[in-house]
This record gives sequence, C-alpha cells and structure tokens, in this order.
Amino acid sequence: MLDFRLDDELEALRARARRVAAEGVEAFGRHNDSWINGFSKEFAGVMAAEGWIGMGWPREHGGRERPPIERVIVADEMISAGAPIAAMWFADRQMGPTLIAYGTPDQQAEYLPPMLAGETTWCIGMSEPDAGSDLASLSTSATLDGDQWVVNGQKIWTSFGDVADYCYLICRTGAEGPPHRGISELIVPMTSPGIDVRPITDMTTNRHFCEVYFTDVRIPAVNLVGVPGDAFKQTMRQLEHERGGIDRLVSNRALFDHAVGAADTTDPIVRQEIAALETGYRVGRLLVYREVLRQAPAGFSAATKVYCTEHEARVADFAARMLGAEATLDSEWTRAISYAPGYTIMGGTSNIMRNILGERVLGLPREPRR
Repeated sequence: MLDFRLDDELEALRARARRVAAEGVEAFGRHNDSWINGFSKEFAGVMAAEGWIGMGWPREHGGRERPPIERVIVADEMISAGAPIAAMWFADRQMGPTLIAYGTPDQQAEYLPPMLAGETTWCIGMSEPDAGSDLASLSTSATLDGDQWVVNGQKIWTSFGDVADYCYLICRTGAEGPPHRGISELIVPMTSPGIDVRPITDMTTNRHFCEVYFTDVRIPAVNLVGVPGDAFKQTMRQLEHERGGIDRLVSNRALFDHAVGAADTTDPIVRQEIAALETGYRVGRLLVYREVLRQAPAGFSAATKVYCTEHEARVADFAARMLGAEATLDSEWTRAISYAPGYTIMGGTSNIMRNILGERVLGLPREPRR
C-alpha cells in the first residue's frame, strides 16, 4: 500500500500555517482567489517574518533552502483559507526563481532581498491584446539606445499593474528569425516616466487586472535579464512555475466548504458529488506534488493546470447548485462562482495546454496547415 500521509514535521508546519492563515483572515479579511485578489502589504510582512517567502530559494540568495513540498503546504493553507498573500505571490512564485536562474549578481543583490522581506510587489508584463496565449506573437518592443532600452507597446491582463513596484516585462528586441526569436525580458520600475496604467474592473468587481501602456519608457540596459533576444526559453520556464502550483487547485476551496455546509447531505447523489470533488482535490494535490518534487516530465505542468483549473470550475458549478437562490445574491459567494470561467484562461487556456501536452510531452504530430 502507498502511504500518502505527511510526516509529523510537515503536519506541524501545516498546523502552524493554518493558524497564521486564520489570523490573517481575521485581521485583513477573507478573499476569494486570495493569491490574486487578496492584496495586503502588511500580511506580506507576516509571511516574511515566518520565513515563508523564498522558502525553497538557495541560502546564498537569502532563501531557507527548504524542501519544495513545504512551500506547497504553506500556500495550500493560505489560499484555501483566503488569506491575502497577493502582494508577495508573484515575487515568491516566479520572479525570484527567475532572477536566481538567469539574473546577474548585481540584479540578484538589488531585487531579491526586498522580495524576501515582503517589501516589493511585482507584476508580469506578458499578455497583449493580440497575443494572449501565443506569446511568440507579442509586439511590445524595446530598442537599445546607448545604455538604455526604449520600450513601446501595450500589455493587458497585467495583475497588480497599478500597485506593483516593478514589472517583469516580456518584450521584443529583435525581428529576425522565427517568432520565438528576438524576445527579451526586462525589469521595469513602475515609476518610470511614460507608463500609463489603467485598471480593469471585471464582472465580479475585482480590479487586479490592468492595461499597461509603455510610451518611450527608458530602462537602464543593465535591467535586461538573461540573453537579449533569446529569452523565450526563460519565459517558458517561468510559466512552469505558474502553471503547476497549488494556486491552480484551491483558489475557491472556501467556496466549496461553504457549499458543502449548505448542501443536503441526506441526498446520496449530493454525497456522491462531494466525494467526487474531494477525490479531485486529492488527485490535484498529487499532481502538484509531482511538479514540485520534479517527478513529472518536462512540460507536464500543462496537464496539472488543465486538471486543477477544470476542477475549480466543477467546484463553482457544484456551489451554484447547492447554494440555490443564495448564489444569485450580490455576495462574496456570487462573485466566487462568477469568477470560475477565468480559471481555465489565466496562465494559458485549456486548449493551449492540451496542444502543449500533445506536441511537447506526447510528441504527437501537428496537423498540417491547409
């Protein structure tokens, strides 16, 4: 028999994280999809004080070099409870590991310590109006002028663009060769002249998405991360961090718990649905664990994201049926249900993820163009 139970040390960490998450909710409010909607600089400071930012980063870069499973356990408890971790999430999940892997020593010395302290918030300039999941077709440009890059273009769906200290910008610095060539990554201070940020209010009244316009924005040449024109592989590695995490599974766990509390559990069909969804959570966690333990093949995070985000959509559908009229009220639960279509879109649509699985993981032939 396989034993999936955590050892005593990990269970103690889970219990501690659960207490801190509950305290965070009590102090700063509960948030649906708290890794993207629960913004609190104060709670980011709490996470830093606990040593829960950069848990798996190397010690030489200020991290705690803890096993990756520990970060998953902490994040699971925070997001499931709705604790507001958004102010530090992107830096911890993506930007820090990216700078550790590809940044210069000067960049690491400048940007990593404030991340670890929970002091800086980062946004990611990736999607564009005409380049959503197809990142290779982006057109925001950066042209080298002496010792500065001059940036022009537009980004959309940039979460925290209006409150971020820095934007990690994916842009085009060359036009020769195939579309994925000529892409570079720049660190852009959001106080730079020429940046216009316009928040987007979605149907659930959330405002984390933004449009960001860059007009002759001048960025020091030393802010380029990695090799100019050859950053597509860096971006793909960054998306591995984004797509295979626990945030793609438990964003609406609090909605599920509330719906179970309202459900008629004397009905055997309802009990069967609850059991199926609880099983889905267990399967999803095992997929996430495989990612963080590096037991999954390269590119498999696409499968993890598809399964987990479609599970979240099933949770929202279940909640809408169990809550009945309550689901139609203008409440936090109404907004949580309405937000569900976004799960399978953010970070790459399910169709794109299935294409990645077929082509890059399974090696299936591409359908010839007609």
